[in-house]
Amino acid sequence: MPSVHSAVVPALAAVALTAAAFTFPSRGPSAVGETVPAVMSAEPAPVGVATASDTAVFAGGCFWGVEAVFESLEGVTDAVSGYAGGSDPSPSYDRVSSGTTGHAESVRVVYDPARISYDQLLQVFFTVAHDPTQLNRQGPDHGTQYRSAVFFRNPSQRDATERYIAKLAEAKVWPGKIVTEVSALQAFHPAEEYHQNYLVRHPTQPYIVVNDMPKLEELRKRYPDLVRRTS
Repeated sequence: MPSVHSAVVPALAAVALTAAAFTFPSRGPSAVGETVPAVMSAEPAPVGVATASDTAVFAGGCFWGVEAVFESLEGVTDAVSGYAGGSDPSPSYDRVSSGTTGHAESVRVVYDPARISYDQLLQVFFTVAHDPTQLNRQGPDHGTQYRSAVFFRNPSQRDATERYIAKLAEAKVWPGKIVTEVSALQAFHPAEEYHQNYLVRHPTQPYIVVNDMPKLEELRKRYPDLVRRTS
């Protein structure tokens, strides 16, 4: 199915998405204001870590909203929309959108592990940034390029991700089966410039209003302590 990012979302599709994908009491981790099960508590960021930054790569549907969610977190120093998981050495938006390159719309997150942990990034990814039970789709966007995936950079990230998914399943946080792909990162290709910081530059675009603004609101309600502080 062609991408609908640049199209105005019809009213019926907007209603369906709002009801189906982001009604957290019925489909998501828990109702706003409820406590996420203790098994889901993110491990605290390590104390006294000397490294200035680390990198994680996530895919969860349209990269506009996923990027905006991670950019809102305290300790995240950069979030870049791009493509990962495919075979084309020079992917473009048009080719990736065709579903033939094997890439997923992804976001590279650079973060300070002394201020936010990888487990906390996982928590936000799996409970706010997207619905990990939707196979090869996310909301109105269909195709393998919109799949749920974590592209790990090292065995530590792989083990943490698999452990976290197991905790989610054990706690029955989501009513459906988690279908997130966990694969080694081979390469990350930044997307075209017009995709970067898209939500910030186009806050009233219909797709953004319907699909992505609710994620930021949910982030603020669910994890206020993780949201970037503004001066």
